[in-house]
Amino acid sequence: MKAETDQRIPRLARDSNGCLFDERTREFVGKRAEAPALEAIAAVRAAARYLHLMQDRWADAHGLSEGRMQLLFMLKRFGDGGGISLGHLADLQGVTPRTITGLVDNLEKAGLVERVAEPSDRRSILARLTPAGKARIESLRQPTWKLTSPLTAGFSGEELIQLRHLSLKLLANAQEMEKS
Repeated sequence: MKAETDQRIPRLARDSNGCLFDERTREFVGKRAEAPALEAIAAVRAAARYLHLMQDRWADAHGLSEGRMQLLFMLKRFGDGGGISLGHLADLQGVTPRTITGLVDNLEKAGLVERVAEPSDRRSILARLTPAGKARIESLRQPTWKLTSPLTAGFSGEELIQLRHLSLKLLANAQEMEKS
């Protein structure tokens, strides 16, 4: 897929203040009062879509799907001891238990994850990394950082804090809208 020919890829330009904007979005929204909000949301969506695509391609290059890679990192972060319940994994990932079951099945077949009974309740099943899974995570740690660090190159510490804050403020507003 060539970026120049893909209509979904923003066509970036700079305004008179030196701020980036997408020419296609600006052309589409015009000069209406809500144009700044529409452009901002379109920019966030475009960035999220492109970051997701990058992560998916990177995971695929390492023989994993994005979901499987995220699950491995989640198990390393939260289940490094005795494991973590599949239900809790589903909550952490924001997916259905059925999706987690499928991911765990695939990682188990690859020898990276194993299912074990919960010691205090043998009816409950935990997922945990195998030694091979731990080794795989360690092998991905440095390349993951090398992939993500250029994304924030040129950002000041203050800009990174502002980016985080504004992204999470947008998320909080979206969550609040869903409650209404």
